[in-house]
Amino acid sequence: MQISLSSELEQLVKECVDGGMYPSANEVIRAGLHLLKEQEELRKIRLAELQKDIAVGIEQADRRELIPGDEVFKRLYEKLEQKKSLAQ
Repeated sequence: MQISLSSELEQLVKECVDGGMYPSANEVIRAGLHLLKEQEELRKIRLAELQKDIAVGIEQADRRELIPGDEVFKRLYEKLEQKKSLAQ
């Protein structure tokens, strides 16, 4: 298989090899593809979790277990403020 890289990506591969991070360009590409595979698997897991959460929310809505919008935004604002105070 042959691939073509942009000059920027080719330079990145060269820097990785020249810097001693990888023994060859093939190893750089393999490492990148492994990361891409892991990222895709993580995306699939997150999507499945989101779909599950949506299904739970729909079931709750069907049972009329809803929270008023004002309350939802109040809780979200409180969480945001907590995160801001922890970051400082």
